[in-house]
Amino acid sequence: MRIIVSGGGTGGHIYPALALIATLQKRHPDLQVQYVGTENGLEADLVPRAGVPFKSIQIAGLKRSLSLENIKTAYWFLKAVRSLKKDMAAFKPDVVIGTGGFVSGPVVYTAQQLGIPTILHEQNSIPGLTNKFLSKKADRVALSFKGSETHFPGADVRLIGNPRGSEVSQTKVDVASVREQYRLDERPIVLIYGGSRGAEAINRAVIEAIPALDALPINVLYVTGKVHYDSVSRQAPSADNVHIHPYVYDMPSLLACTSLVISRAGASTISELTALGLPSVLIPSPYVTADHQTKNASALVESGAALLVKEEALTGEELVKAIRQALGRKDEMASASRALGFPDASDALANLVEEVIR
Repeated sequence: MRIIVSGGGTGGHIYPALALIATLQKRHPDLQVQYVGTENGLEADLVPRAGVPFKSIQIAGLKRSLSLENIKTAYWFLKAVRSLKKDMAAFKPDVVIGTGGFVSGPVVYTAQQLGIPTILHEQNSIPGLTNKFLSKKADRVALSFKGSETHFPGADVRLIGNPRGSEVSQTKVDVASVREQYRLDERPIVLIYGGSRGAEAINRAVIEAIPALDALPINVLYVTGKVHYDSVSRQAPSADNVHIHPYVYDMPSLLACTSLVISRAGASTISELTALGLPSVLIPSPYVTADHQTKNASALVESGAALLVKEEALTGEELVKAIRQALGRKDEMASASRALGFPDASDALANLVEEVIR
């Protein structure tokens, strides 16, 4: 079996793709994979780390307003399509899978022009422009949230969940080793992070909250995002129980040891939380398409699995208040979270891949 996979920009598009590849590699030891991303995206780091062959193209997303930058984007798109046609003719993929982000646009589009079967995976409850455009000719569209099918009229849609959740739920973890790696004692672990790139608003609130967090009987593992780490390290007050890191590569192992998560509400994060049955405090990003992170979070909040704090209301005081409240309800929140998971999403997406190439 030969597949091309494309998705990039954020971990939310990349991790489901890597989880799918890992599942297909187990099923098909002779699997040949080519991953297409951008040179400057997070995928250029994560994909080679996973041992997956990686090729980069130059592309950017369209601006939603009139902009001269869109002329440059159109040029790059057409240039990428010309290059990808040659690559696909040489590689001869059986199927091309797009997991989102603007980089998947020219990749899936080229496959569709060449008559190669295509599959899209939409992680969010409200899709982005790329997947809505590509869905018109896709062979299958796999969804993570019930209700998203209304955005893909006429498409062959399947509700499967997010493969990232399957990956984290199957991770075998030595808790003692994880605690030793991050220098954490036996107290419960509260993980705070702002998505794969970090979030400045969350960083500001955590810095403000550190003196109060230092008084709680917990370990706080605080992930700033690489671009924010130096600035946060300079500003953050010292606290024995607050451990600051720029990035975590093995998030599944850390999550498996965690008692409470404070994070954005990206689709992969939601999938991880529900797969492991983790309680959470969700702070949706207000800067994403159609405020879809708030929609992503709604199922967890409404079921009692998570608390919601709007970014506009986020302060150190509000953050500590939410953490205290969640810790007091963590058992019931964990149970509600676990009830929302999709444990077989990686297998379900792999089944779709096999289905379209039969």
